[in-house]
Amino acid sequence: MKVFKFGKELRLLTAEDYQDVFGQVDAKVQHRNLLLLARCNHRKTHRLGLIVAKKHVRRAVHRNRIKRIAREMIRSRPTSQPCLDVIVLARPGLDRMDNRRLSAILRQQWQALTNKSCAL
Repeated sequence: MKVFKFGKELRLLTAEDYQDVFGQVDAKVQHRNLLLLARCNHRKTHRLGLIVAKKHVRRAVHRNRIKRIAREMIRSRPTSQPCLDVIVLARPGLDRMDNRRLSAILRQQWQALTNKSCAL
């Protein structure tokens, strides 16, 4: 049985981890309601950082739902080469999407991100 935990090895943990991605973006994918930034890492897994600001998504229940869906998307992805450090930034309007639409957009943007990063 496959275990779908979201342990520390799958997360960007420190401010330094986030600054590394912001400082040297290898690939960027934009959507009207979210932005994905990525940097190649030298690890065996992808790592995810989430920035869902209260300014853009007012209710905590919506912020948590967005984060939960983004984590699930990363957990369900096979580890492909190159592995990436990815930051997902929420933009206004993301909280008004239903789960199915949000998942579809994240999958689509992830695919575009991996295509861009593999082209480097």
